[in-house]
Amino acid sequence: MIGACIMAGGQGERFWPASRRKYPKQFLPLLDGKSPLQETVARLEALIPLEQTYVVTTESYAEQAREQLPELPEENLILEPVGRNTAACIGLAAVVMAERLGGDAVMAVLPADHWVRPVDAFQEVLTAAMQAAAQDDWLVTLGIRPSRPETGYGYIRHGSERLLVNGAPAYLVEAFVEKPSRERAQRYLSDGRYLWNSGIFAWRVATILDQLQRHLPEIHEPLEAVRPAVGTPRFWEVVQRVYPGLPAISIDYGVMERAERILVFPGSFAWDDLGSWPALTRVFPTDAAGNLTRGKVVLEDVRGSIVHANGKLIAALGVKDLVVVETEEAILVCERERAQELRRLVERIAEEGYESYL
Repeated sequence: MIGACIMAGGQGERFWPASRRKYPKQFLPLLDGKSPLQETVARLEALIPLEQTYVVTTESYAEQAREQLPELPEENLILEPVGRNTAACIGLAAVVMAERLGGDAVMAVLPADHWVRPVDAFQEVLTAAMQAAAQDDWLVTLGIRPSRPETGYGYIRHGSERLLVNGAPAYLVEAFVEKPSRERAQRYLSDGRYLWNSGIFAWRVATILDQLQRHLPEIHEPLEAVRPAVGTPRFWEVVQRVYPGLPAISIDYGVMERAERILVFPGSFAWDDLGSWPALTRVFPTDAAGNLTRGKVVLEDVRGSIVHANGKLIAALGVKDLVVVETEEAILVCERERAQELRRLVERIAEEGYESYL
């Protein structure tokens, strides 16, 4: 038995102002008219039945999720009363899947905001990872060979011995590494033993629940109280009571950095986590001057810029390396190289009393 947990509760602050608290980036039609959430579900359809695919999102995004995934069974949409980061999200899904699919079921975990090509190469690697997870109590993750000294991603350092697991290359994980400086990222790129941390995992349901019990009992024990209510009218009531008190901690920090038996499968596919506006230039073609435009845009002597119009005409002259985004209520202008810092600007907007624009 196999199942999937798709995490779709993030706010996507680095895609402001298109991404808003009421309609974050995982629901935006960023990918040729489809949202990242829709593409994530579609990537899994050949591997995992929709009846065994679960989407976890916050209560405030339930309507958007149902609209975009009308074929998803109602009971497979798992709602969080509040966001509590990925450890709690995965733990809640694991409790539900333990009751519905069984503890021996293999659970693939995927964020809802990735871009992947080609899909068949991704499916091959994920299949090998799930098979490895089914055979033993491994925690399995997918890593991406870095193509540049990226400072916006976490990294995975693996051992030098190349293993062949179910016909696919894999390595033992030595460490999970936080987002590095540019100098350190350059060293990682040259080293050859570092992969980008994709945030994609596979493990048996019982295995991840055991790891949560060992390393995050403050999450595991409250969620065990939810288990008897799965599939009953009391489920949401119990989740609402228990969930807000859980600590907000990532699965990387809470479990993966502390666990021992971890395998990583390098991904032989193009991947991006769509973390900020510049990511779109790695997904879509730019013009001869390196510009990416959408909507009504007129440029003259502009280079290396991202210009996104949503109704109004945007005209630019003699600028370079900017991000300009227009929506009905707000306009963003920032240096392209500082787009990763957009969360700081969003915080400042809130401090200045403009919460309604978030």
